[in-house]
Amino acid sequence: MFLQVRGKSVRILPLVLVLCLLSLPAWAGHSKEAPAKVGILLVTFGTSVAGADKGYAQVEKMVREAYPGMEVRWAYTSRIIRHKLAKQGRVLDSPALALARMGDEGFTAVAVQSLHMIPGEEYEDLVSVARAMAGQSECPEKIVVGDPLLVHPADLERAAEAMLDSVPKERKPGDAVVFMGHGTPHLANVFYPAMQVEFWKKDPNAIVGTVEGSPSVDDVLAQLKARKLRKAYLVPLMSVAGDHAHNDMAGEEPDSWASVLKRAGIATVPVFRGAAEIEAVGRIWLDHLRAAMETL
Repeated sequence: MFLQVRGKSVRILPLVLVLCLLSLPAWAGHSKEAPAKVGILLVTFGTSVAGADKGYAQVEKMVREAYPGMEVRWAYTSRIIRHKLAKQGRVLDSPALALARMGDEGFTAVAVQSLHMIPGEEYEDLVSVARAMAGQSECPEKIVVGDPLLVHPADLERAAEAMLDSVPKERKPGDAVVFMGHGTPHLANVFYPAMQVEFWKKDPNAIVGTVEGSPSVDDVLAQLKARKLRKAYLVPLMSVAGDHAHNDMAGEEPDSWASVLKRAGIATVPVFRGAAEIEAVGRIWLDHLRAAMETL
């Protein structure tokens, strides 16, 4: 059996994975004579911040317009977020359970589109789940995983241009724009410095930092001081303006970016708009989904 990942066929060895059977009724299996049933699964980290998921709705709208009549479902990779939402009456599946349900319902092929920003640990975990489940009994025979937002050089260029174009028009030429990414110890953290290069090609006062990686908020502050900038628009370099944007970026806590910059005499203007809310950014994910769908 094979799994398609970013245009490559990967032979899958038998794995011990019974999620396809977990809490699901028995299904007769895939018949060679049965017509193909194709679905789309959109996968992201998730958010429990009220209203922050409007970016997800924007992407879903674009996907449904591109593939009218096709089943589109969601899965959140964060167990903590799923549990929080469950207490509020909103039930979201993990990627494994979502794929298991689709297999149980007779889907023979599924395009799994990652809505992560970079090909980091969460994306790799998603690919591993898809590998383990593809073609297993009761699971979709074929699972294709679409690239996250930033993978190819053209992705970075398009994303940088789209995000700069979405900065509030009130911004003046001497104001900075600080983009706050999540950051990771994973090798994929290199995409943040790479995005910094793309931003600088278009705007020397656009600065990238991360919450848990490099560049850090101290690096951001050093850049602002070196440029003698006294005002900065704070923008999440994340799919949604969720907890990190409201707390780490713009919160009132002493270690928030807004507080750190304020102590340095730099005024801040938070922008609560995630990347998924920007149509031009959403089209990058949509293009990656199209590439995945072509293999189905």
